[in-house]
Amino acid sequence: MNQSDFPLILEELERSKDNTTQFSEAWSQGRSAFGGLAAAFAVTGMRKLIPADIPIRALLVSFIAPLPPGRVQVKARIQRQGRNVTQLVGEVYSGDQICLQAMGVFGIERPGLEIAAATAELPLLDQGISFTQHAERQPAFLRYFDGYWTSPGMPFSGHAARDLSLWVKHRVELPEYPIEKLVAIADIPPPVILSHFQKPPVPSSSLTWALEFVQTPDKVNSEWFHLQFITEAAANGYTQQSGKIFDETGQLCALSRQCMVYFDSPRP
Repeated sequence: MNQSDFPLILEELERSKDNTTQFSEAWSQGRSAFGGLAAAFAVTGMRKLIPADIPIRALLVSFIAPLPPGRVQVKARIQRQGRNVTQLVGEVYSGDQICLQAMGVFGIERPGLEIAAATAELPLLDQGISFTQHAERQPAFLRYFDGYWTSPGMPFSGHAARDLSLWVKHRVELPEYPIEKLVAIADIPPPVILSHFQKPPVPSSSLTWALEFVQTPDKVNSEWFHLQFITEAAANGYTQQSGKIFDETGQLCALSRQCMVYFDSPRP
């Protein structure tokens, strides 16, 4: 198996009786796997326990320890299965070490009041700076995505921005994995505060992540997504940021919120 091919990595996990798969160092950022990849593992493990026609509504993730490249195992279980909503837990292990714990909330559709999500006017793709133009300051895993930065707040730009926006798409198609496709896209933005610095490294990582699906991923047909993120606050080595994920027509797909840690001075 090609340990760098996202669909094949997920396919091995989906077919595995013991819920294992493997990935290469090319998917890493620093000491750990790209968080969107690790969270996608948990999603795949949870999906295997419920009918395929129950859509995901929310994903809550705790990044517990670095997930090194190599073989990983997912342990998933149903916490509660009600008439409308099923809540599951998915844990990602490297050996005996738990590296990530996620709770997935899946729920059937029900008739009721509808309030349409706001749409957004999005910038043109060619108005941005491509990932390849900014490659020397980006993590290796971004090679698997095409993208354009569409705001001044790029990482290590020295621009003291509170916001960050970008266009992103997978370089491969993922028709069999709509949830994992969107989860990986939604975790691409780095800490927005990295724009305040002029050069790496400034070690940083997510501690917790909440992702709410405004549209169910199976109904999202877009390949390109526009991400708009803002810093809510940053102090004492921790930062909070929130974001919106839009499809290429400006329809809101998901809402994101993260608590992150950063080290802008030498560790004691």
